[in-house]
Amino acid sequence: MKGQKVSAHQRANDYVTRVLASPTAVPAAAWSHLLALETDPSPFMRHEYLAALHDSGCAREKAGWQAQFITLWRGDELHAACPMYLKNHSYGEYVFDWAWANAYAQHGLDYYPKALVAVPFTPVPGARLLARDPEARAALVRALLQHAREEDLSSLHLLFAQPQDIAACEQNGMLLRHTVQFHWTNGASALFTPFTDFEHFLASLQQEKRKKIRQERRKVADAGVTFRWARGQDITPADWDFFYRCYERTYLEHGNAPYLNRDFFQRMAHTMADHWLLFVAERAGHPIACSLIALDADARVAYGRYWGAQERVDCLHFEACYYQPLAWCIEHGFLRFEGGAQGEHKMARALLPVKTTSAHWLAHPSFADAVERFLEREGAGIGQYLDHLAQRSPLRAPPHGSSAHIPHNSD
Repeated sequence: MKGQKVSAHQRANDYVTRVLASPTAVPAAAWSHLLALETDPSPFMRHEYLAALHDSGCAREKAGWQAQFITLWRGDELHAACPMYLKNHSYGEYVFDWAWANAYAQHGLDYYPKALVAVPFTPVPGARLLARDPEARAALVRALLQHAREEDLSSLHLLFAQPQDIAACEQNGMLLRHTVQFHWTNGASALFTPFTDFEHFLASLQQEKRKKIRQERRKVADAGVTFRWARGQDITPADWDFFYRCYERTYLEHGNAPYLNRDFFQRMAHTMADHWLLFVAERAGHPIACSLIALDADARVAYGRYWGAQERVDCLHFEACYYQPLAWCIEHGFLRFEGGAQGEHKMARALLPVKTTSAHWLAHPSFADAVERFLEREGAGIGQYLDHLAQRSPLRAPPHGSSAHIPHNSD
């Protein structure tokens, strides 16, 4: 098979490890079969998504993303697989280890290249280690560690993984690191039924939060801005072109080139159209801004991904990236909206804190000990931070003994 390396390490359980130089070297049907077995198979782990990142040149070796997909086989059957990259930097990851790299450099050691198991540029929690069963998942972790040692890599990092992946990593001695994201749930808590409309959603919030959201939405409406949305094949080439102009401008305004190019989104429109939802803001009949949302219709989950604007309108970002998607999710019965990495301001829009977990292994014993102590301190701080955020919940406390129903509120 072209672009593969067969490991000399043959295990007693008869798995053969093959290291493949691109996602397209992995049979798409076999990858999709494994992904379908996972409890959290986000669209970003689809073969089409990873292939588009590679084939468009966004995640390529020259950009610091050298694909080395680790696969475990028995005969011609794929039993486990994961996306692994050799990295010579830490951009596009969203779990920050720059301090670790600097510490290595200060001691005359090379932190790069390192091994990364992740979806490039995509901080969305979900399956990372695709496996037929727990035995294969554990074997895949051992294969990753073995490969990192054989290649004399400084470290191995598995980002934003599902609980089964994290458990397998921890059982093999990897260190755990926690971060916080903000997700919206349709119903806000187990006490509440799914919302019937946006006003029903607002009724679940404290009065000051409801007032603030209404004020922000009114500013956008008073500026003469209206919205339309398009999904899947209804997103026209002109819509995609306008979206990319907005997306690119957002990055350039911050002094950076965008991670993703127009070709990547062209591939998404061709191979994964049904997984995308576009909101376009218009004024006087002309588009001025947009936000792109990813969808998992089977799980009824939406993911806030990209946004950009050609004109500045007060509160337009909140409307395009939160209120329009949340209203759409309520109308279409979606159960969760994930707001992406970081952003404590999202709590005011009822996106509540969620702990995400990554796993890490460092080859150097002294640095591994130092990082373990650091993660213990950081983990305690994350726990305190979550406790602090819980005290600032925007949700309205239900009356004692009340039913799950939240009445509409017009204040």
